Amino acid sequence: MTIPRTLEAAARQRATQLPLLAVLGPRQSGKSTLCARTFGHKPLVSLESLGEREQASLDPAGFLRRFPEGAVIDEVQRVPTLFSELQVDADARPEPGRWILSGSQHFHMLSSISQSLAGRIALLTLLPLSVEELGSQAAQDPLEACVAGGYPRIYDQKLEPSIWLDDYLTTYVERDVRQVLNVGNLITFQTLLGLCATRAGQLLNAAALGAEAGVSSKTVRAWLSVLEASFIVFQLRPYFRNVGKRLTKSTKLYFHDTGVLCRLLGIRSVDQLRQHPLRGAIFENLVVSEIAKSRLHRGLRPDLMFYRDQSGREVDLIAEDPLDPILIEIKLAPDANAAQVRALDEVAKVLSKAELPPRSVRRVLVHSGAETGVFDGIERIPWRQVHRILA
Repeated sequence: MTIPRTLEAAARQRATQLPLLAVLGPRQSGKSTLCARTFGHKPLVSLESLGEREQASLDPAGFLRRFPEGAVIDEVQRVPTLFSELQVDADARPEPGRWILSGSQHFHMLSSISQSLAGRIALLTLLPLSVEELGSQAAQDPLEACVAGGYPRIYDQKLEPSIWLDDYLTTYVERDVRQVLNVGNLITFQTLLGLCATRAGQLLNAAALGAEAGVSSKTVRAWLSVLEASFIVFQLRPYFRNVGKRLTKSTKLYFHDTGVLCRLLGIRSVDQLRQHPLRGAIFENLVVSEIAKSRLHRGLRPDLMFYRDQSGREVDLIAEDPLDPILIEIKLAPDANAAQVRALDEVAKVLSKAELPPRSVRRVLVHSGAETGVFDGIERIPWRQVHRILA
């Protein structure tokens, strides 16, 4: 049974505004299924097919003429020359929702879109299933949710996550990485990918990663752009407002799917994760990625940051909100400890003074238990309900 996706509503709405809509996301995140469900009245053509890809490459205009009322074009990044012809078509027939595109790598797609389709296309991102979308199928144990991840096929076909994720990572490295960038040494790239997993939730230091992997920091940054372009990792930027404090300038590194993260760390079972020294960081990654999905799957920018200053004050996450900034601490425990409460209070005071005009600051603790409530001015929210933070 196919699990409905939250993004369907945003996709329908955006398709009423511009001639083109692109749904981007990692391979196997459900883009083709979403487009088929949401735009089932349109023909569907996949550029994974060699014959379709050859026709689109050799005669882009003729390829588009096959679909006088538009179509859903899957894996459109495989034929970059198609974007210029889509621009011509969109200018000639600008009716909304004419072309629906999907792609697994935004590295080249965004470059092509910015050159050819700016102002003509809406962009949406579909990540693996969120806990919100899984509903009753989601694990009750947060560590079980971390190991399983959220790729739809695991749930639709009731597959063993570790086996499916092994195949997924092999396909990703051996096929997709070669398509996005000419990575000369795949073994070294795999080494870097594994090192990134050990740094999940930590400040990114390209020089240190390069030294361990045996490549330059320039190469690390180039390869990280590949990982971001194919929706394996993302970076969280630090809070940047003028708060009268020296703030860190480094970003933090996270994975879009904790199942992938666990496999890269050699974790195959919940029991292994319970004993792993990085279990707290993996749980933090789960919560951060779930909050990001709750925004992206509604067609919104995540607008997430973290806070760290030179005085040692640190908060895991800051969510920008039209009403009030939201400080979020994440803990693999049923409640906060004294240090976390103190950090939330201290950073809240700093931020409330920095806001012009001054605004109140929400303080939230996301924990691994089930308790909900407000204690000492801090909202306690269980990990399964994080989508409600920004509702």
